[in-house]
Amino acid sequence: MKIKQYQVDAFATRVFEGNPAAVCPLESWLDDRLLQAIAGENNLSETAFFVPSAKGFNLRWFTPVKEVDLCGHATLATAHVIFEILGYSKRSITFETRSGDLVVRRKRNLLEMDFPSLSPRPCAMPEALIEGLGQRPAEVLSADDYLAVFDSEATVRAIAPNHALLSQLDLRGVIITAPGMDVDFVSRFFAPKYGVPEDPVTGSAHCELAPYWANKLGKNTLSAKQVSRRGGNIACEVKADRVLLSGYAVTFMEAEITLVSRTENNKT
Repeated sequence: MKIKQYQVDAFATRVFEGNPAAVCPLESWLDDRLLQAIAGENNLSETAFFVPSAKGFNLRWFTPVKEVDLCGHATLATAHVIFEILGYSKRSITFETRSGDLVVRRKRNLLEMDFPSLSPRPCAMPEALIEGLGQRPAEVLSADDYLAVFDSEATVRAIAPNHALLSQLDLRGVIITAPGMDVDFVSRFFAPKYGVPEDPVTGSAHCELAPYWANKLGKNTLSAKQVSRRGGNIACEVKADRVLLSGYAVTFMEAEITLVSRTENNKT
């Protein structure tokens, strides 16, 4: 069996920036164990698989260790593959996912994703969070992840997390954020329990970040930058219970996965 695979740098205008994701088009679903094995072999923060559906495409995302409910950069990467490589002619794509229908619209070279808004709420400050970050945040909130707010971009950039401690927390991961020097806000994201110590650019985290900063700054259109080593920019717009996340993507690699059955392998 041979499977086409594309590696795309999402939230990037050139290769070696943004967040790399693997994207595999399928005619029908393979066994979940095989999908997870492919994601583990890729060892990227996400591998996306999609198949045609009545509305457009069914889309699933896998980290190296497990399937997740929502992934922004791999959705952006998948839309890029469908539009730019597979020649999809419509202006928008509907993805059926574990987080409901997600629509990606093409606006010239920019791709706009329509995602659910996840407003974080104030919560107690876990000791493992403080120790794991090595800094006490100004405040901590929670939704799918812990959201730790700091006073300055410099503090967010300087944090060297203890991933072993952060992996003990009960939520998916930890977002750290602060006002930005040349954007509205900056962030970083850690999800060691999902096999992703630090994610370069995290679309799903901005489903939590955008409503928080929209409320804090009193505006619904925001500029954001994830200040990981690779870095990436995300334009955010909060609309009621939805968040529009926009960014660019570039193709890094086209490849082909060759799967040999155990019986065939024993003959060689």
